[in-house]
Amino acid sequence: MTTGVDGEGRENESFHLAVAQSPAGLAGSSARLDWLEHQLNAHAAAKFDMLVLPELFACGYNIGDEVVAVAEPANGPIAMQISKLARRYNLAIHYGFAERDADKLYNAAQIFGPDGTCYGRHRKLILPPGFESSYFTTGRHIDLFDYGGLTFATLICYDAEFPELARHAAMRGADVILVPTALGHQWGWVAHQMIPTRGFENGVFLAYANHAGREDGLSYLGASFIAAPDGEILVRAGAVPDIIAAPIEKGRVTAAKKRLPYHQDVGKIQLADILLR
Repeated sequence: MTTGVDGEGRENESFHLAVAQSPAGLAGSSARLDWLEHQLNAHAAAKFDMLVLPELFACGYNIGDEVVAVAEPANGPIAMQISKLARRYNLAIHYGFAERDADKLYNAAQIFGPDGTCYGRHRKLILPPGFESSYFTTGRHIDLFDYGGLTFATLICYDAEFPELARHAAMRGADVILVPTALGHQWGWVAHQMIPTRGFENGVFLAYANHAGREDGLSYLGASFIAAPDGEILVRAGAVPDIIAAPIEKGRVTAAKKRLPYHQDVGKIQLADILLR
């Protein structure tokens, strides 16, 4: 399914994508929304088209049993506040939250556009062992949405570590893959080598949004980044809270896929024959 709108008249302009590497230690949703509003106000002159926030930004990631109490419907109070901020600052805001749907919880992300409507939502498809598997239900789909002349897909953290999922999103037409994450400090190779490769091997832009600092004993890597379809790291954050941004040009997606036609050539592979040899 492809949803959303195509751009508020922005299709002929440069698309400015920003990633917020937020402080992990913010206590509760009110503090997190206050921090977000402060950042939007401080960076208003930059005129970002989209801001991408980390996994479970709205409630915090390493919060244990508390996730049951803070989970809310996709149109809950936090969502309505994010929608208001998107309208007020005239940009799209993509953020992670704990979604409650009847008796199930999902590790989810959704995006509100400058008109205040929801353009798309993603429920994490693959849950790693531990905290997440204890509380969340797995999602079932990768949905695309259009905005600003580009097509976007979302993969949440561990989702993006599986090449099959990024390839599926790209082959369905994604120009940009957004990856909100909660990556610990011990997984530097994932942020610096593995995830940029997902963009390169699919000829798409990739935005990776992590937390910074410590949260209830968990230390985050930071190292959020925006990568181009040819593998170039356009901008990367360090280990502290930050806002990073880069221009997104659809022509670079076209050029990358022409230079390395992985998606075209993979169709020529008879995998079953190869595996049986």
